[in-house]
Amino acid sequence: MENNNKTLTGFLLLGLFPPSRIGLFLFILIVLIFLMAFFGNLSMFLLILLDTHLHTPMYFLLSQLSLMDLNYISTIVPKMASNYLFGNKSISFIGCGVQSFFFLTLAGAEGLLLASMAYDRYVAICFPLHYPIRMSKKVCVLMITGSWIMGSINSCAHTVYALHIPYCRSRSINHFFCDVPAMLILACMDTWVYEYTVFVSTTILIAFPFIGIACSYGRVLHAICRMHSTEGRKKAYSTCSTHLTVVTFYYAPFAYTYLRPRSLRSPTEDKVLAVFYTILTPMLNPIIYSLRNKEVMGALRRVIQKACPV
Repeated sequence: MENNNKTLTGFLLLGLFPPSRIGLFLFILIVLIFLMAFFGNLSMFLLILLDTHLHTPMYFLLSQLSLMDLNYISTIVPKMASNYLFGNKSISFIGCGVQSFFFLTLAGAEGLLLASMAYDRYVAICFPLHYPIRMSKKVCVLMITGSWIMGSINSCAHTVYALHIPYCRSRSINHFFCDVPAMLILACMDTWVYEYTVFVSTTILIAFPFIGIACSYGRVLHAICRMHSTEGRKKAYSTCSTHLTVVTFYYAPFAYTYLRPRSLRSPTEDKVLAVFYTILTPMLNPIIYSLRNKEVMGALRRVIQKACPV
């Protein structure tokens, strides 16, 4: 155990791309997805900020989702891309801790925020007359603040633990970012207690919100079926199907990865699943919420007309 945290200067991230033409193709594809996600989420955030017609609880929550996704993908992809481009797979011990902290904070906060967005749609469709009270500005701020705080507390606990356990094996992390469970494989101590805490925190931040979302949308679909207005049903179905698509892409691979015991996990499978919730979901969110939303497209036209008057 001579090589412990006192002498450990960093880790090696084995990455996502194989050293071949396929790896180069995947690298270019990931960079393009990153650019789409970065500018898409930045545009969505600024659009909601600039257009007063979108200053409603639903879009206030959506703006925070865009902000989270913007930071989420920026935490992972730039380091992964630079490692591949320059052939330098190393990351410092502190750098790994910082990346892990931001990843876990944003992952937990987004899981809770998606549940808040589901509650918003549930109240809007099932209790429209109570909506201004149940989804007031104060409630929205509390939801968003609570998501960030709970995500940060959970992240802080996991990151501090990961930085204080002794590492005495290979420095190579078989992942494309500093995922704490992947780091634990290198530990020279029994980590079963920590693995149990990962299960508990994933259940609280991912499984419980998902169950809440499923229950709320069950009520929502029942309410939609009883609507007399065809236009109202179409709008409600469009909004709910959009949110359910985002929820499925985010929660399903995340829960499947972190709720399984280590004996049933494989590094390759974990990396493939991680692509969904760290790269694809941040890219899909602005596309899904903008292209299928007439209010967002209308706001985009108004902002463009103000910026470039004829």
